[in-house]
Amino acid sequence: MQVVNIRQLKANPSVALREAKNGLVMVTNRDKPDSLLVSMEQLSGIPNLAQVQLVLGVALFRDKLLSISAAAKVAGKSLSEMLSIVSAMGIPVVDYSTQEAETEALMIEKLVQEHQEKSKLEAA
Repeated sequence: MQVVNIRQLKANPSVALREAKNGLVMVTNRDKPDSLLVSMEQLSGIPNLAQVQLVLGVALFRDKLLSISAAAKVAGKSLSEMLSIVSAMGIPVVDYSTQEAETEALMIEKLVQEHQEKSKLEAA
């Protein structure tokens, strides 16, 4: 097990991340153990790892720490699968205010009308 302090981690995080691929890395803060870094590859022996990754991806998206696309990668799911999963859980995929949603709806209606008018002109 490697040990790094907060200062070392801030100065060169890539070293700690590289070491985490080989084993646990203890992060100390004021000479006291604070955290453990572990590579996702190191977790491959955990039973139900796919379920752990899914829960982690959903939680990170729900807490607005990751985009839906990044959360899907963490979960090991396609974007469409992840959208279906979070929607089924009642987690909003977009976070619009009422005014923003109405503005978007008006914009879409305008684009649809323009497209229909263009199609009619081309057909004539």
